[in-house]
Amino acid sequence: FYALCTQLNNGKELKFDSLKGKKVLLVNTASDCGYTNQYDDLQKLFEQHKDNLMVIGFPANDFKKQEKGNDEEIAQFCRINFGVTFPLAKKGTVIKGNKQQSVFRWLTDKTKNGWNNKQPSWNFSKFLVNEQGILTHYFDPAISPLGEEVSNAINNPH
Repeated sequence: FYALCTQLNNGKELKFDSLKGKKVLLVNTASDCGYTNQYDDLQKLFEQHKDNLMVIGFPANDFKKQEKGNDEEIAQFCRINFGVTFPLAKKGTVIKGNKQQSVFRWLTDKTKNGWNNKQPSWNFSKFLVNEQGILTHYFDPAISPLGEEVSNAINNPH
């Protein structure tokens, strides 16, 4: 995980090795989805745990074309409607295939991450990487970022 990086929607590169010592919640997002209000919960989660958790949104148009905007429009939508201050990656592809972003290739291939082959089933699928760069959890889109399952995983010392 720490060998990977992603391009943020502001053009800057985020190297995951800069996140050592924090848990990282990686979420594929979309602006026109029934789960879009989870941006609000993700922001609250980010604020509650900012010392030990990084949240990163990965806008994608992979499911029913629910992310039509460009990077600037997506960032503005998230800032205005949900007060998002956590990083958003450059819009890309999260499902398996030759255009899949490298971090999602790692998250969805058990030969790379150790156990998980499941790709995002819909917008707002969530992957949790621990402080040592190990993928520990996958959460389906319906699971709230502020729910007990996510909270327990974040608060678990491992």
